[in-house]
Formats: sequence, C-alpha cells, structure tokens
Amino acid sequence: MADFQFIVNGELKTYTKYEDIPEEWDHMIKFVFDIPPEPHTEEEHKEIEEWNNRFKKLMEKERASSN
Repeated sequence: MADFQFIVNGELKTYTKYEDIPEEWDHMIKFVFDIPPEPHTEEEHKEIEEWNNRFKKLMEKERASSN
C-alpha cells in the first residue's frame, strides 16, 4: 500500500493516493509507493519510472521551500 506523509500547516498528514497530496505543504516526510512484483512488464517499468519522476518533482519543491 502506498504511504505518503507530509507536514501540512504544522500537522502530520498521511495519504494513500498520490492524487490526494495537496499542492501546498511544509515538508515531505515519507514517500512509499507500491512496486509490482517481478518480473516487470514494460508498462510496469514505465509506471515505476513515473513514480521516480513524481518523487523528484516533490523533492525539488521541498528544496525550494527550505531556501
């Protein structure tokens, strides 16, 4: 099960769907997504790569807010 934790307005919030993560948050605490069991199909490889891209975008936002 996916597990995303963020500090939002000073409170720890947990989300199980990426789509539920708000646009504005204070800090990202945890970013765990579901990885399908191996062997992976080409479609699953694309999905895993998309999770990596989502994580990178959130990390950019985290770094920008700490400056």
